[in-house]
Amino acid sequence: MEPGKKPVLFLMTCLCLLTMLLAACGGGSSGPSSTKASDDKQSLRYPVVGDPDINTFDPALVQDTDSNFPIQAVFTGLVTLDANLQVKPQLAESYQQSDGGLTWTFKLKPNLTFSNGDKLTSEDVVYSINRTIDPATKSSVSGYLQLVKGYKDLSGGKVKTLIGTSLLAPDPQTVVIKISQPAAYFLQTLSYPTSYVVNKKLVEKYGAQWTDHVEEGGGAGPWKVEKYTHNKGLELVRNDAYYGAKPQMKRLSVIFYKDQDSMYRAFQAQQLDFTPVPSTNLEQERSTPGFKETPILTIRYIAMNYLVKPFDNIKIRQAFALAINKDLIVQSAMKNAFTPSNHVIPKGMPGYNENLTGPLGTGTQGDANKAKQVLAEGLKDAGYASVSALPPITLTFYPRNQNFKDALTAIAQMWQTTLGIKVNINVVTRPKLLDLTTATKNNGSLQMWQAGWNADYPDPQDWLTLFFDKGQDYNQSNYGQNKVQDTSAQLEAQKKLEQADQEQDVTKRMQLYNEAEQQAINDVAWLPLWQEKVQYLVRTNVQNLSLNSQQLIPPDDWSKIYITQ
Repeated sequence: MEPGKKPVLFLMTCLCLLTMLLAACGGGSSGPSSTKASDDKQSLRYPVVGDPDINTFDPALVQDTDSNFPIQAVFTGLVTLDANLQVKPQLAESYQQSDGGLTWTFKLKPNLTFSNGDKLTSEDVVYSINRTIDPATKSSVSGYLQLVKGYKDLSGGKVKTLIGTSLLAPDPQTVVIKISQPAAYFLQTLSYPTSYVVNKKLVEKYGAQWTDHVEEGGGAGPWKVEKYTHNKGLELVRNDAYYGAKPQMKRLSVIFYKDQDSMYRAFQAQQLDFTPVPSTNLEQERSTPGFKETPILTIRYIAMNYLVKPFDNIKIRQAFALAINKDLIVQSAMKNAFTPSNHVIPKGMPGYNENLTGPLGTGTQGDANKAKQVLAEGLKDAGYASVSALPPITLTFYPRNQNFKDALTAIAQMWQTTLGIKVNINVVTRPKLLDLTTATKNNGSLQMWQAGWNADYPDPQDWLTLFFDKGQDYNQSNYGQNKVQDTSAQLEAQKKLEQADQEQDVTKRMQLYNEAEQQAINDVAWLPLWQEKVQYLVRTNVQNLSLNSQQLIPPDDWSKIYITQ
């Protein structure tokens, strides 16, 4: 044997023995095996905010992301949005438009059923859409279907139904929907759950409590309900009757938590397979296996009620907006997790305006001097001798996590420091905030509140018209629905929105939306704070779980997700 070879061979032998010993003890693996786990291990534990419960499990009523997650898993509609937010047929096999874009005809896939085996036909589709619009359902988000011809007649109680007029089922496989005006975004509106199909038999049997019995065959999505425990969660199992690509997993546990901090702690305790990462823990988790970050189409903002003093004065609203240094808030309280913004339409959406500014041409850092100046002018115009003469002001919000609460507290401190105005803080639960903001339309039940909006579909109409046009469900600030000094400018912005909704020329359409958005920002119809990203952790043995920019998993994408050993 040549010199020097024996020690090397001895060392290699020792290393091999050490590797075998480590493997035998379970210490030699840096991560899970790529081998798919057995069926009994194909289970995912996923958290949503339910404080103490999700706001609703009825597709006709949903208006928040956390309720939307289980609804999207269990129910389905004619079309959906894929991971890239492109329209994709779901129950529909094909669709076409005619009559100058006023008539849409959908052909359903063959042999559709609800999860219990009940047949699903075109009659179920038109029933479900009609049900959402029907005022008896009490949907505060039926406006997603306002393009349906006769929408105002049914929602206003002038007619009993639209079935047979604008909602037609000429045969079991065909759905015809007539709309009131051509609209480039019509298919996108149908991707929202207000048009999703529900089982008429359950609704008529159980009335308003029908969602407590969804396990009897309420939906037709990739998952079906095994058990719904209020204040705790939903146990879902794979729907083997699903018409699309079926989930590889057998079970999905949707568990309710008070906030994101409690989700994160549960994940650390091995009680969850997914969790959002609170901003406080962001830097330490970035290098953790399973960490993911997705830019999302979400804007957090503060709203002011135009019907409640002192926010019926534009200069006072502008003073509140200019007194906030959003850059500093995001850097300190939110740990640079998000991007400061003056926008309604987020970056990444069609219609995003890079040239948009804050009120009076300001940037995201605000302007303390201008804030003081316009406040003084506003006080004089409104007849207040000083800030001490202002009525008490309260900001109402739901704290998603501690950083979120810190950010809102810091904003209130900026108002105190710059404007000399004390703002009281009112912390409420998520469902309570949704109820309060819904009730704020056309009245003064809330004075000022924090909210957020995540894209339902990739069109500016979803951001601007739904919030700022007259009569819209989400016009909770009462923009253009008031008698303040600058109402004429608001009405002009609303006119541009209505023109944009019908404009067929894409360039002209986006220009109209840009102009209306800038006017809304000048009027402080919203006081945008930041655009979000979602940072989250997924167990390393969970394969292919990724959220899209809506923070959702498209129905057929469940077929790609599975658990490894």
